[in-house]
Amino acid sequence: MADTTGVIVSKNQKAESVKENLRWAALFLGELRDGLTMINMQSAFLIVAKGYSEKQVGVLFFVFGMSQFLFQAPAGYLYDYTEQKLLWLSTAGVLTTTLTVLTALFASDDNFALMVLIKFLQGGITSFIPPGLNSITQGIVGSVGMTEQVATNEMMNHLGTAILVTVGSVVAYFLYPSIGLLFCVSPIFCIAFLFFLNKIKPEDIDHDAARGLKSEANSDEKPASSVKDSYVPPGENAVPAAPGSVASKKQLKNKPSFVFGFGAGDASESGNVGGSPKADTPLQVLRDPILLIFILVCFLFHLSNGTVLPLVMQTLAIGNGGVGILMSGMCISVAQVVMVMAAKICGTYSGRYGRKWLFLIGLAIVPIRCAILGGLLMLRGDGDASFWWQAVTLSTQILDGVGAGTFGTMYILVTSDISGGTGRFGMTLGLTTAAMSIGGTVSGYLGQALAEDHGYLNAFWILCGMSIIPAALYFFCMPETLSTTKEDNISSIKEEDEHHDHHDSYKGDVSGPEKNYVEMV
Repeated sequence: MADTTGVIVSKNQKAESVKENLRWAALFLGELRDGLTMINMQSAFLIVAKGYSEKQVGVLFFVFGMSQFLFQAPAGYLYDYTEQKLLWLSTAGVLTTTLTVLTALFASDDNFALMVLIKFLQGGITSFIPPGLNSITQGIVGSVGMTEQVATNEMMNHLGTAILVTVGSVVAYFLYPSIGLLFCVSPIFCIAFLFFLNKIKPEDIDHDAARGLKSEANSDEKPASSVKDSYVPPGENAVPAAPGSVASKKQLKNKPSFVFGFGAGDASESGNVGGSPKADTPLQVLRDPILLIFILVCFLFHLSNGTVLPLVMQTLAIGNGGVGILMSGMCISVAQVVMVMAAKICGTYSGRYGRKWLFLIGLAIVPIRCAILGGLLMLRGDGDASFWWQAVTLSTQILDGVGAGTFGTMYILVTSDISGGTGRFGMTLGLTTAAMSIGGTVSGYLGQALAEDHGYLNAFWILCGMSIIPAALYFFCMPETLSTTKEDNISSIKEEDEHHDHHDSYKGDVSGPEKNYVEMV
């Protein structure tokens, strides 16, 4: 018994150590994770310091977002199968940081084509970061630990971004108008990110848990009456294995599937063989109407919200000298600090009260924010912006923190809910993130074009009207996705090989303060 207790304590310590490294990696990943932080900083930098027009910046946003859109789903599909998740994520972090530095060094009004190429490359590379981080997270904590750990990751992401942008903004204030050196903080954060990420070992990641593929032998422990009112992902409807059987990890088909759902296909991929877990085909995943609605919501949210932050930053930066640049940078910092709290609230309450109402709060904030910004521009008129007007405009970023912070945490959790049991978590996250990318892409160009052709005031009012649509769609068409069978999903930290000598296995949620591992013979 003493030996068993020692093994359990060792597992607890290992779980906490791995999660601690994951938290620190998420902190320094903040500005890298989708590339948008530096892209938003670059919009003000290119307009103020390099003489770019709003439409030129909009084109760069468009190219960046289209590249992300093209590579998001393939990136997620890759992470579903590769066991080199840490290497792929590390490489993506290094390359996107390099491209940010190249932008600062070589941007000018006579090499616009080079900037287009750099943004295309950067968009494609950053598309490998969100599915990488979240696949690694799910592979470490399991689906039952995702709510708490995703919230923690998002908190650390936002805190890291706030620190980075604040430092960069102060640097830009003192160096104005030569503000390119503000981007020197990116390599510093990237080095710290690599240090903590590579303290996580490949064997710490359960790659079957990372892709959302659970043992079907344990999937039907709850009576049907307890889940009749819950949303059940397509992968949850599989026929269970024989009672008492436990699928072995070694039975899993771990090769890329080219069975897209047409015809019978490979039995090991489209059917349950010997009670072992199976992955749904891509077409089976895409047949889920709830997923399709959610993809549309993600697209429409970013279509209306993606361009609001750069427009606010430009409103504060243009014609206001060093103070305007400082205020512009603080737009990101203020929002990110609020996002830390929003992510914490989502992690605390979404597992208790469900996803839908918290998600709706994030969606409904955007039209309120745009209306307030439109009202502030009406009050300003054609006069110069006073310090107090700038301060009030800056304070609207509190709403951005609530809206985007809630959305950023909840969309990962809803995607995990929808993909539960399908074995396609990475691919599904790639699809929802791709929808966000294309929405933000169109939004980036649309917003800049509206601002240049019709003025910032009309741009905000149009975006206000557009942002009502995704909130209404989610309210009327999306069910509550938090299933009551969630706790039956994948167990957490993968057991060390040396503990398999007596054919023991464990299961449990390592996300909470108590780690109740159950030894099974």
